[in-house]
Amino acid sequence: MELLKKWSNFYIEAGCDEVGRGCLCGPVVAAAVILDENFNQNLVNDSKKLTFKTRMELDSYIKDNVKSYAIAELPPAFIDQHNILNASIHAMHQALDQLTIRPELILVDGNKFHPYNYIPHQCIIKGDSKILSIAAASILAKNYRDKLMIELHEEHPEYGWNTNFGYATKKHQEALIKHGITKYHRHSFRLKYD
Repeated sequence: MELLKKWSNFYIEAGCDEVGRGCLCGPVVAAAVILDENFNQNLVNDSKKLTFKTRMELDSYIKDNVKSYAIAELPPAFIDQHNILNASIHAMHQALDQLTIRPELILVDGNKFHPYNYIPHQCIIKGDSKILSIAAASILAKNYRDKLMIELHEEHPEYGWNTNFGYATKKHQEALIKHGITKYHRHSFRLKYD
Protein backbone atom coordinates (compact mmCIF):
# COMPACT_ATOMS: atom_id res chain seq x y z
CA MET A 1 0.00 0.00 0.00
CA GLU A 2 1.37 3.40 -0.97
CA LEU A 3 1.75 5.79 1.93
CA LEU A 4 -0.11 9.09 1.89
CA LYS A 5 2.13 12.05 1.16
CA LYS A 6 -0.33 14.54 2.65
CA TRP A 7 -3.09 14.22 5.26
CA SER A 8 -4.47 17.59 4.17
CA ASN A 9 -3.75 19.73 1.13
CA PHE A 10 -3.92 23.00 3.06
CA TYR A 11 -1.31 22.83 5.82
CA ILE A 12 2.44 22.46 6.36
CA GLU A 13 2.51 19.06 8.04
CA ALA A 14 5.07 17.60 10.42
CA GLY A 15 5.04 13.84 10.92
CA CYS A 16 6.17 12.64 14.37
CA ASP A 17 7.11 9.27 15.76
CA GLU A 18 9.12 7.85 18.64
CA VAL A 19 11.07 4.68 19.30
CA GLY A 20 12.19 2.89 22.44
CA ARG A 21 9.02 2.95 24.48
CA GLY A 22 9.12 -0.76 25.27
CA CYS A 23 12.86 -1.01 25.97
CA LEU A 24 14.33 -1.78 29.37
CA CYS A 25 17.19 0.67 28.89
CA GLY A 26 18.43 3.57 26.85
CA PRO A 27 16.63 6.78 25.90
CA VAL A 28 13.31 7.26 24.20
CA VAL A 29 13.98 8.94 20.85
CA ALA A 30 11.57 10.97 18.73
CA ALA A 31 11.80 12.54 15.30
CA ALA A 32 9.76 15.12 13.41
CA VAL A 33 9.81 15.48 9.62
CA ILE A 34 8.36 18.04 7.20
CA LEU A 35 8.40 16.59 3.70
CA ASP A 36 9.32 18.45 0.56
CA GLU A 37 6.68 18.39 -2.19
CA ASN A 38 9.18 16.57 -4.42
CA PHE A 39 10.02 13.89 -1.84
CA ASN A 40 9.82 10.64 -3.76
CA GLN A 41 11.08 7.50 -2.10
CA ASN A 42 8.81 4.48 -2.36
CA LEU A 43 11.01 2.38 -0.03
CA VAL A 44 10.07 4.57 2.95
CA ASN A 45 7.74 2.66 5.25
CA ASP A 46 7.15 1.89 8.91
CA SER A 47 10.68 1.36 10.28
CA LYS A 48 9.62 -1.95 11.86
CA LYS A 49 8.93 -3.34 8.37
CA LEU A 50 12.38 -2.51 7.00
CA THR A 51 15.71 -4.28 7.39
CA PHE A 52 18.51 -2.57 9.30
CA LYS A 53 20.44 -2.15 6.03
CA THR A 54 17.50 -0.58 4.16
CA ARG A 55 16.76 1.79 7.02
CA MET A 56 20.36 2.96 7.18
CA GLU A 57 20.44 3.50 3.40
CA LEU A 58 17.26 5.59 3.60
CA ASP A 59 18.63 7.75 6.43
CA SER A 60 20.72 10.06 4.23
CA TYR A 61 18.06 10.24 1.52
CA ILE A 62 15.44 11.38 4.03
CA LYS A 63 17.74 13.95 5.65
CA ASP A 64 18.83 15.35 2.28
CA ASN A 65 15.37 15.50 0.69
CA VAL A 66 12.98 16.88 3.30
CA LYS A 67 12.27 20.52 4.13
CA SER A 68 13.13 20.03 7.78
CA TYR A 69 13.78 17.24 10.27
CA ALA A 70 14.83 16.99 13.90
CA ILE A 71 15.63 14.24 16.40
CA ALA A 72 15.39 14.43 20.19
CA GLU A 73 16.12 11.97 23.00
CA LEU A 74 15.22 11.78 26.68
CA PRO A 75 17.23 9.68 29.14
CA PRO A 76 16.08 6.89 31.47
CA ALA A 77 15.99 9.28 34.47
CA PHE A 78 13.40 11.47 32.70
CA ILE A 79 11.39 8.36 31.77
CA ASP A 80 11.47 7.15 35.39
CA GLN A 81 10.35 10.54 36.67
CA HIS A 82 7.57 11.27 34.15
CA ASN A 83 6.58 7.78 32.84
CA ILE A 84 7.24 6.47 29.34
CA LEU A 85 4.12 7.91 27.68
CA ASN A 86 4.82 11.46 28.89
CA ALA A 87 8.52 11.09 28.05
CA SER A 88 7.65 9.93 24.52
CA ILE A 89 5.35 12.89 23.94
CA HIS A 90 7.85 15.32 25.46
CA ALA A 91 10.57 13.96 23.15
CA MET A 92 8.26 14.61 20.17
CA HIS A 93 7.71 18.17 21.44
CA GLN A 94 11.49 18.64 21.68
CA ALA A 95 11.92 17.39 18.11
CA LEU A 96 9.21 19.81 16.94
CA ASP A 97 11.02 22.64 18.80
CA GLN A 98 14.09 22.06 16.61
CA LEU A 99 12.37 22.19 13.21
CA THR A 100 13.47 25.13 11.08
CA ILE A 101 9.93 25.53 9.70
CA ARG A 102 6.88 25.95 11.91
CA PRO A 103 4.30 23.27 11.05
CA GLU A 104 0.60 24.10 10.76
CA LEU A 105 -0.54 20.54 11.48
CA ILE A 106 1.19 17.81 13.50
CA LEU A 107 0.62 14.18 12.50
CA VAL A 108 1.40 11.77 15.33
CA ASP A 109 1.82 8.01 15.24
CA GLY A 110 -0.44 6.46 17.89
CA ASN A 111 -3.44 7.58 19.88
CA LYS A 112 -2.01 9.96 22.50
CA PHE A 113 -0.41 13.40 22.27
CA HIS A 114 -0.35 16.58 24.34
CA PRO A 115 -1.17 19.89 22.63
CA TYR A 116 1.88 21.66 21.27
CA ASN A 117 2.19 25.46 20.81
CA TYR A 118 -1.44 25.89 19.74
CA ILE A 119 -0.78 23.88 16.56
CA PRO A 120 -3.55 21.40 15.68
CA HIS A 121 -2.57 17.75 15.78
CA GLN A 122 -3.99 14.50 14.48
CA CYS A 123 -3.23 11.15 16.15
CA ILE A 124 -3.18 8.28 13.65
CA ILE A 125 -3.12 4.65 14.79
CA LYS A 126 -0.37 2.83 12.82
CA GLY A 127 0.44 6.20 11.26
CA ASP A 128 3.96 5.01 10.43
CA SER A 129 2.48 2.54 7.94
CA LYS A 130 -0.02 5.06 6.49
CA ILE A 131 1.59 8.52 6.31
CA LEU A 132 4.92 9.16 4.55
CA SER A 133 6.14 11.91 6.91
CA ILE A 134 5.46 9.73 9.99
CA ALA A 135 7.22 6.76 8.34
CA ALA A 136 10.24 8.97 7.58
CA ALA A 137 10.26 10.16 11.22
CA SER A 138 10.08 6.55 12.42
CA ILE A 139 13.14 5.65 10.32
CA LEU A 140 15.22 8.60 11.56
CA ALA A 141 14.30 7.93 15.20
CA LYS A 142 14.98 4.20 14.98
CA ASN A 143 18.30 4.64 13.17
CA TYR A 144 19.47 7.21 15.71
CA ARG A 145 18.52 5.01 18.65
CA ASP A 146 19.92 1.79 17.14
CA LYS A 147 23.29 3.47 16.48
CA LEU A 148 23.34 4.78 20.04
CA MET A 149 22.57 1.33 21.52
CA ILE A 150 25.33 -0.23 19.37
CA GLU A 151 27.76 2.35 20.85
CA LEU A 152 26.55 1.60 24.40
CA HIS A 153 27.04 -2.12 23.69
CA GLU A 154 30.79 -1.46 23.55
CA GLU A 155 30.57 -0.29 27.16
CA HIS A 156 28.35 -3.19 28.33
CA PRO A 157 28.65 -6.08 25.82
CA GLU A 158 27.10 -8.60 28.24
CA TYR A 159 23.55 -7.33 27.58
CA GLY A 160 23.59 -7.77 23.79
CA TRP A 161 22.39 -4.27 23.00
CA ASN A 162 23.98 -4.45 19.54
CA THR A 163 21.26 -6.95 18.57
CA ASN A 164 18.37 -6.44 21.03
CA PHE A 165 18.74 -2.62 21.22
CA GLY A 166 17.58 -2.65 24.84
CA TYR A 167 14.45 -4.74 24.41
CA ALA A 168 13.66 -7.55 26.87
CA THR A 169 15.16 -10.48 24.99
CA LYS A 170 16.19 -13.68 26.79
CA LYS A 171 19.87 -12.67 26.62
CA HIS A 172 19.13 -9.24 28.06
CA GLN A 173 17.03 -10.69 30.88
CA GLU A 174 19.66 -13.32 31.72
CA ALA A 175 22.35 -10.61 31.81
CA LEU A 176 20.19 -8.56 34.19
CA ILE A 177 19.95 -11.53 36.57
CA LYS A 178 23.69 -12.14 36.37
CA HIS A 179 25.09 -8.58 36.28
CA GLY A 180 22.28 -6.35 37.59
CA ILE A 181 21.33 -3.01 36.09
CA THR A 182 23.45 -0.25 34.55
CA LYS A 183 23.04 3.51 34.63
CA TYR A 184 21.29 3.16 31.25
CA HIS A 185 18.46 0.99 32.59
CA ARG A 186 15.05 2.39 33.47
CA HIS A 187 14.37 1.85 37.17
CA SER A 188 10.61 2.25 36.74
CA PHE A 189 10.51 -0.76 34.35
CA ARG A 190 10.38 -4.35 35.59
CA LEU A 191 14.04 -5.33 35.67
CA LYS A 192 14.10 -8.36 37.99
CA TYR A 193 13.50 -11.74 36.44
CA ASP A 194 13.13 -15.18 38.03
